[in-house]
Amino acid sequence: MAEGSELFLDAVTGLGESGFGADSGLPGWTRKHLAAHVAGNAEALGHLVHWAATGVETPMYSSPEERAHSIERGATLPAAALDSWLRHSAEILAEAMDRLTAEQWRHPVVTAQGRTVPATEIPWLRAREVNVHAVDLATGITFADLSSDFCEALVTDIVAKRGMTTLPPEVVDAPLAEVTAWLAGRPHSLSAAPMLGPWI
Repeated sequence: MAEGSELFLDAVTGLGESGFGADSGLPGWTRKHLAAHVAGNAEALGHLVHWAATGVETPMYSSPEERAHSIERGATLPAAALDSWLRHSAEILAEAMDRLTAEQWRHPVVTAQGRTVPATEIPWLRAREVNVHAVDLATGITFADLSSDFCEALVTDIVAKRGMTTLPPEVVDAPLAEVTAWLAGRPHSLSAAPMLGPWI
């Protein structure tokens, strides 16, 4: 999670207004939309940390509409304000997680997708967001720039969530970064691989 956060924040450093306003790798989203999503995600996961710490049920988002509105609103912010929100939200989330006790880490919370998981899954949820979306910023970062440990864990995660039992033979011996990109529904070089829809 920490490595992914650093990667994402380094990627937006110095972008300025025109850089933030450029298209991201996600259809219909500028980098501002993507940055607003990542900043809002830190705050939303902070709600789960609060839930784990206090036992008070605190959903990630009040509604899908509120989440979408927050992203659209964030995309209108000046670059400097958006950059500040990104960094501050990431810092607050990390600090809140640092304060959790061993018992609180085991407390069940509910994700935005409705899954009940122990709070120990929160760092992984954040790691997925910052790493994959660092690639989506379209500043030159690729899945090959992500750690192999992260890619291996992400492949295992997506394979399970897509309901696959094994990888198809067309991708079994392919480079890990390309397999990860393919499974995540991002651009890849595996021309023989079956078509997959987007993921996160």
